[in-house]
Amino acid sequence: MGTTSTIYRRIKITPFMLWVAGLAAVALVGLVGMGIVFVKGLSVTNLTDLVPWGLWITIDLSAIALSAGAFLLCAAVYLLGLKSYQPVARTATFIGLIGYSMAVLTLLLDIGRPDRFWHAIVYWNTHSVLWEVTMCVALYFTVLLLETAPLFGKIPFVQRYLPWLSNNLEKLHHLAPFLAIAGLGFSMLHQSSLGATYGVLKARPLWYRPNLSVLFMVSAMAAGPALTVLVSMIAGMASPKIRINDRLLERIAFFIGWVLVGYLYFRFWDAFAMTYTYEYGRTEGLRILTHGNLSFNFWAGEIFLGIVMPMILLLYTKTRENPLTRMLAMVLIIGGLVAYRWDTNLAGQLVLLSYLPSDLTAVYTTYFPSLIEFIAGIGVIAYGILAVTLGIKYLNVVDHGPEQGETVSEKVPLIAAAD
Repeated sequence: MGTTSTIYRRIKITPFMLWVAGLAAVALVGLVGMGIVFVKGLSVTNLTDLVPWGLWITIDLSAIALSAGAFLLCAAVYLLGLKSYQPVARTATFIGLIGYSMAVLTLLLDIGRPDRFWHAIVYWNTHSVLWEVTMCVALYFTVLLLETAPLFGKIPFVQRYLPWLSNNLEKLHHLAPFLAIAGLGFSMLHQSSLGATYGVLKARPLWYRPNLSVLFMVSAMAAGPALTVLVSMIAGMASPKIRINDRLLERIAFFIGWVLVGYLYFRFWDAFAMTYTYEYGRTEGLRILTHGNLSFNFWAGEIFLGIVMPMILLLYTKTRENPLTRMLAMVLIIGGLVAYRWDTNLAGQLVLLSYLPSDLTAVYTTYFPSLIEFIAGIGVIAYGILAVTLGIKYLNVVDHGPEQGETVSEKVPLIAAAD
């Protein structure tokens, strides 16, 4: 009895342990939900032939968009020569890896037959935009694995017991410029192609327009770096041991603010151009978005809170330099991105068209995720947050101090040059 009490006294419960345990519990519940979906199929969801893309596709699209910081910051470091941003690029790359793994998990849920996930790789359909997206995601996920592999080589256990593996993973640093070029190509292709997947569907008039590719790309360019900045700032506040260069994060935030200006411009003309004339199906879909069930999400969540407010906070010097208001702006941008993906995904599906000459009246449908969709979706999100948390704690993915073998005096001029 005395020994047991001694053990309990030695185990000190910390907030970090509670945080990890909570996320792990939610992820496990989500795993159970995924198991139910795999066994019973999509019949346990509220997805139908009328609304085949729901909550899981929104999570998938959002996770991929929020991973866009990886290709942007890696391109800035290795292609534009902005070496002072390399520590932030390392964080963005790891977040990108986790984001793409989340996307893969939701796609396994959504396709209905997860045992056939390999068909797209073996049976090529070069006329399909979805096939192109699948190939780009697979190739870019491989690039992200190679870019983050040196981080796993620095784990003390690997360095001590598997030194040959640690040395080989460290050598992958030499491939960084080539991986950055490949990652830029693959990521830009599929970020835009995700919009094109909707834009080529002629049977859905609200989606059938070429500018969706541009909107998906520009929105990802704002939200991806925003998540990287937010994670870095939270990590720095949570642990005094984590070194953060706030000046670097502030400059990235300034860049995001100007991206939001372009995003608002494109988003305005995208919606306004559809009001020029009446078009069967498209006009009804736009009415749902701006005056119907999705209107609050569109005007409040997507436009005002997701674009206008963070744009002002980031372009105004005093609020951008203030850590709290900057973090608020990052949260709003991420929420706005999710709102945009949700609005785009649903607005085109809630209007049902009849092409019979005697029946030209649009019919509306509804969709709300089932409990199992929420459980599995939240489980995927919990997994992503847990993976990023463990990466910060054990892989040192957030560290703006000098690299190994580099002195502080060598690092400062690089930051100063970027300023």
